[in-house]
Amino acid sequence: MSTHSKEQKKPLSTSGHLETCLTGNALLRTPYFNKGSAFTREERDTFKLHGLLPPNVQTLEDQVQRAYEQYSSRPTHLAKNTFMTSMKEQNEVLYYRLILDHLKEMFPVIYTPTEGEAIQNYSSLFRRPEGCFLNIEDIDRIEEDLDQWGNPEDVDLIVVSDGEQILGIGDQGVGAILISMAKLVIYTLCAGIHPARTLPVVLDCGTNNKELLHDKLYLGLKRERAGGEQYDLFVDTFVQACRKRYPKAYIHFEDFGLNNARRILDRYQPKIACFNDDVQGTGCVTLAAIMAAFKVNGTKWDEARFVMFGSGTAGTGIADQIQDAISQGTGKSKEEAFQQIWCVDKPGLLLKSNKDLLTPAQVPYARDDEEWHDKAHKELLDIIKEVKPHVLIGTSTIPGAFTKEVVQAMATHVERPIIFPLSNPTRLHEAKPQDLFDWTNGKVLVATGSPFPPVKHSGKEYEISECNNSVTFPGIGLGAVLSRTRLLPPSLIVAAVKALASTAPVLNGKGAGLLPDVTDVREISVLIAKNVINSARDEDLNEEKDIPTEDAELDEWIREQMWDARYRPLRLVDEADASAHAKGEAGTGSHKRTGRFEA
Repeated sequence: MSTHSKEQKKPLSTSGHLETCLTGNALLRTPYFNKGSAFTREERDTFKLHGLLPPNVQTLEDQVQRAYEQYSSRPTHLAKNTFMTSMKEQNEVLYYRLILDHLKEMFPVIYTPTEGEAIQNYSSLFRRPEGCFLNIEDIDRIEEDLDQWGNPEDVDLIVVSDGEQILGIGDQGVGAILISMAKLVIYTLCAGIHPARTLPVVLDCGTNNKELLHDKLYLGLKRERAGGEQYDLFVDTFVQACRKRYPKAYIHFEDFGLNNARRILDRYQPKIACFNDDVQGTGCVTLAAIMAAFKVNGTKWDEARFVMFGSGTAGTGIADQIQDAISQGTGKSKEEAFQQIWCVDKPGLLLKSNKDLLTPAQVPYARDDEEWHDKAHKELLDIIKEVKPHVLIGTSTIPGAFTKEVVQAMATHVERPIIFPLSNPTRLHEAKPQDLFDWTNGKVLVATGSPFPPVKHSGKEYEISECNNSVTFPGIGLGAVLSRTRLLPPSLIVAAVKALASTAPVLNGKGAGLLPDVTDVREISVLIAKNVINSARDEDLNEEKDIPTEDAELDEWIREQMWDARYRPLRLVDEADASAHAKGEAGTGSHKRTGRFEA
C-alpha cells in the first residue's frame, strides 16, 4: 500500500509535523502551537522566538512539574479551576498533559463539581472570551458568527448549551459557555478529539435566574428566557447554520432544560448525527452497568423488571436506553419493552390518568390505571412489593429514599438485587453503598452517581463503581467523528454500551466493579469507537469510506487519529499555502479570534 493511500485512510493523523505560518508573538499567543520554554533551539531560529523566551530549553516533563507545583499552591478548588483555565489559554499541550498525569485528582476540578462553581461565577471571573456566543436577539447573524471559526472541513465536533439546566445548579444563562468548553475538554482527554477542531457554543436565550438579571456585571442578555416559536426558530437556525458551514460536524447538546432537551433530541436525531448527554449519556453508562450486573446474577433481558425512581430528563433517558436494549436483545416491540419498566415521580407511579402532569418523555411509561386498581401506588415501598423488580434506579435527588425496608423488600424476591442510587451530588444520594451492603448481607450489585469510598463487608473491601458519563460519551463521539456517520440511531448507542459493559472489572477478574475506572478511559474509548464505527458501516451510515475492516487495522487506524498531549515538531509554511489551522484561525485556540480581545 502506498504512503498516499495510508494517509487517505487516516484523515486526522496525529503523526509528523504540524504546519504553521505563524512566527514570533503570534505563535506564542496560539495555544494549539505554543510550547513555551520547550521550543527547541532550531524552532527558535526558524520561528523568530529568540528574545521572546528565556534561553534554557526545557522538556514537557519539566513544564508539567512546574505547572503542578503552581496548581498545588492554589488554596481552593475554584482557584485551581481558574489557574487551569489560564493555562489552557496559553498552552494546550501542557494543559492536557498536566491533567492526564493527575487525572483522578484533577477531574473534579476541571469538571463537575468545581466547574459548576466556575459557571455560577462566570461573569465575575471573566477575563477573555472563548467559544462562540449566539443570542436570540441577533438570530439573523448566526451564519456569519459561525463562519468565523474555520472552513467547512475544520470543525469535527460542536458542543452547544442554552444554559437552562446546568450541572444541577439550574439556569446559568451565558455562563453555559463553560459547560460546552468543559465537555470538549473531556472529549479530548478521554477520546483524543483534536482540541483545535472543536467548537463550544452557547445559545443565549435570556435567563430566568433573578440573581443574574440583577447583577450589573452579568455578561448575557438581561431578559427573561425566551420560549415557544421564537426559541424553536433560534435552535433550528443554529442547527441549519452548523450543517451548512460544518457539514461533517457531530453536534452534542448539553444541559438544555427539562421541557426542551428530549424534544430537541427527538426532532434532530432522525436528521443529523447528534447526541444529548443528559438524555442519553447517563442512560448509556447506567445500561452498561446493568449489562455487567446481569452477567453476574443471570437475569434475562426478556424477564427483567425495572423501577425508575425519579422520571425527569435523566430518569426517562435511562429508561429509554433500557427500552432500546430490551427491544434489540429480545426482538420485542417498543410497546412490549415499555411494559418491563415502571417509572415513579412526584405523583407516585406514573399512570395514564396523570395526563397533563406528564412530560412528553414520561408519556410512553404511564401505566394503565386498571392495572393498579385497588393497589397502593403512591409510595416506593408499595410499588416495590407489587412489581418485584430486579433493578431499582434512583434519579430523584431525594436523600435516603432507598430505605432499609425498600432495599430488603427487593432482596426478598431477587437473589442479587441491582440498586443504583444515581442522584448527585453526594448529599442527594438515595442510599449509601455501605448501607446497601449491610441491609442485603453483601448481595447487592451497586453503582452510584457520585464517587464513594470502598465498602467493607465480611472482612473484604469492595470498590464502588461510579456511573460517570465520561467513560461513555467521548468514545461515542470519537466513533461518530471518525466514521462521519450521518446519523446516531439507538443501534449505534447500544453497540457503544456493549463495548463499555465488556470492560467491567467484575467480568474480567479485576474486582467487583460494574464499570471501569475513569483512568482507563482512553482505552475504553477505542473499544467504544470501534463498535460505533462497525455499526455505522453495517447500517451504511458512514460517509468516511476508507475504514479498515480487520480488527487490528481498525484499532491502529483509530489510535493514529487520536490527539495526544505531546509536542509535535513544527514546520513553517507560507501564509498563502497555509490552512485555517496553520494560520491559527480555526478552533477555540485561534489567536486571531480570541487572543486580541482582552477584557
